[in-house]
Amino acid sequence: MAKILYNLSIELYQWLIRLASPFNQKAQLWLKGRESLFEKLELQLQEARQQSTTPISIAWFHCASLGEFEQGRPVIEAYKNVFPEHKILLTFFSPSGYEVRKNYDDADFIYYLPSDTPSNAQRFVTLVDPCIAFFVKYEFWYNYLNTLKQAHIPSISFSTIFRENQVYFKSYGTFNRNILRLLTHIFVQNEKSASLLAGIQIQKNVSIAGDTRFDRVAQIAQNKKAIPIAEQFKNNTQTLIIGSCWKQDFEVLCPFINSFEAPLKVIIAPHEIHPEEIIQWQNELKKSSIRYSEALAGKEVKQADVLFIDNIGMLSSLYQYAEYAWIGGAYGKGLHNTLEAATFGLPIFFGDKVYNKFQEAMDLIDIGGAQPIDNTQSFEKIFRGLYDDFNKRKTVSEQILAYVKTNIGSTQKIINFVKTLSE
Repeated sequence: MAKILYNLSIELYQWLIRLASPFNQKAQLWLKGRESLFEKLELQLQEARQQSTTPISIAWFHCASLGEFEQGRPVIEAYKNVFPEHKILLTFFSPSGYEVRKNYDDADFIYYLPSDTPSNAQRFVTLVDPCIAFFVKYEFWYNYLNTLKQAHIPSISFSTIFRENQVYFKSYGTFNRNILRLLTHIFVQNEKSASLLAGIQIQKNVSIAGDTRFDRVAQIAQNKKAIPIAEQFKNNTQTLIIGSCWKQDFEVLCPFINSFEAPLKVIIAPHEIHPEEIIQWQNELKKSSIRYSEALAGKEVKQADVLFIDNIGMLSSLYQYAEYAWIGGAYGKGLHNTLEAATFGLPIFFGDKVYNKFQEAMDLIDIGGAQPIDNTQSFEKIFRGLYDDFNKRKTVSEQILAYVKTNIGSTQKIINFVKTLSE
């Protein structure tokens, strides 16, 4: 009965997407990206197999969206390095992942994941015939995992994290627990997740490997890109960067920026780029501001107090120019990536609402590297304490860097396990 309800829910979701598509761009992209998908994939696979003198092996990596892709990326690249003869198939559930990474160089085939119906799963796995399948963090699709298991194809979940309030640990979660049992191996982020799984008799195929995002942000820090405009804007002045800024974040920070009298530069990278919103935010600021596109066009940037980033793709490298970071989203849908800032040793701030489910945020709070903020006044007090005390700021930064360094290495644990499967 649970299986029937599951399959009906998949069909219902597709129907709702079609219903929403005339009014929602993401729904439109979700549908359009799946049009003639099997035909396109089959043609591309045929061409690849015809061009190869030997049978090709395909490693399949699936990510829900862009955030999961960033978690999966170090494993993809490490796998490609260890098994250079294998082709990489990368699939996404969400347009926000696929549309940004559809031209990712280290994958040979990049597609949306067909909906998890029994027929789609059977057709997809038969067509691709992967030698191994990886699912990043939360992607547990029953029909795909069941089809892989029946075909004796190893399936691995990594950077996975569990909480006691999830359905797997409820009395009515039998079907969901059985989905987890279909996986060949589960690499969890922490001891608590492993303990929760042991409590439902899933333990023999579980390892604690940490979060591969630490490996990813370490890569980013090592290969950071110089951004001359940001350096000119900073002009040897202490700088606060507000990454993935939402309206709620700006409402807390705007009064602080307006009233803070000591020398301070502020870089604001909105969560989504809406020119009219940026102009509105500029009008609310009493300090002088400039948009990155204006600076790129030649407008003087040194004299401005606030720099608005009106493009995407450079946030992770911008952190190198700051002494402090505010990470947006925690007043609303959820905290964004704190590790990109942590890898540069920046003291971190974020809203006090939606951060508890992010293990790294909790860890950073515990070591004094991050502070949840409830209002403008509390932020100014804490910020001022760091701004006025270099030694305190240095100590916090060193603690953050040590935390990041300690957690690097998840990717290698996963690759070492994969090697044992091919022996």
